[in-house]
Amino acid sequence: MSRFETFGVGVLASAIIAGVGSDGLSQSRPPMRQHSATESRPLKLQAARVRLTGGEVEISGSGAAIRVTSNGVPEHAIGRFPNAGNPHRVAAQTHRFRVTRDPSRTSPSAFGLTRYFGVAVNGVPFDPGAAEFWQGNPRSGWQYEALGGAVALGLDANSAHVQPGGSYHYHGLPTGLMAGLGWSPGRASPLIGYGADGFPVYAVTAEVGGRVQKMKSSWRLKSGSRPGGAAPGGRYDGAFVQDYAYIAGSGDLDECNGAYVKTAEYPAGTYAYFLTETFPVVPRCLQGRADRSFSKR
Repeated sequence: MSRFETFGVGVLASAIIAGVGSDGLSQSRPPMRQHSATESRPLKLQAARVRLTGGEVEISGSGAAIRVTSNGVPEHAIGRFPNAGNPHRVAAQTHRFRVTRDPSRTSPSAFGLTRYFGVAVNGVPFDPGAAEFWQGNPRSGWQYEALGGAVALGLDANSAHVQPGGSYHYHGLPTGLMAGLGWSPGRASPLIGYGADGFPVYAVTAEVGGRVQKMKSSWRLKSGSRPGGAAPGGRYDGAFVQDYAYIAGSGDLDECNGAYVKTAEYPAGTYAYFLTETFPVVPRCLQGRADRSFSKR
């Protein structure tokens, strides 16, 4: 068992439970839905054909901080909400994020459901985890993977949907944003956003050794079957977050989907996070200390 696998079972579970009340339900959400599905299914993404107006975002810097202020309304087309898998409507938010200009690495730490991973340059948060658990019980240790398809979440073509309070947020690759920024598979990724600890976020591609390459995750599906009994059964197929294990050296990125790279914004080099085409897609841990502005209200 790898160091992060141990970390993931312990610290990640604790991070999830930290946002849960004594009755086993989230203190800020409706009662959790009961699920018994154990098989991953192909995602049925809502076509992004709806354009909202009134989006606002401002990125400003002063002193040691960069501030991202937005109303969370994306500039790109989105899916239709509400829909069969997501009953909520997009509503303007008051997002005020602060990221340090000089982040430092500490040790990997999970952020669970209590804070956002980061924020995109359009002011929309990255929030990869789903508040959906085996039999509706966060303490079970089995969290459904938002992109695993076992539970219908009404995601649109940007791998995004809407929280009960109206916050539109990304669970995976924000394809509309990437297209608007000019991302292409043959070029190094433009800056996509910032992690909660201040490190930059890029999507899929980077220039390494003078050539552009896709950055590959080091997370892999476990072999064999889940425990069954009080835990879900069936083969490890990606329905749950816990179906995956970090295998150091099996890809280009570390356990937090990060690597040291040189980019247009950081020509001298920086540690950076990458959104990948395979799990975890959006990182599930941070290498630095998250700013408190990324805590969910």
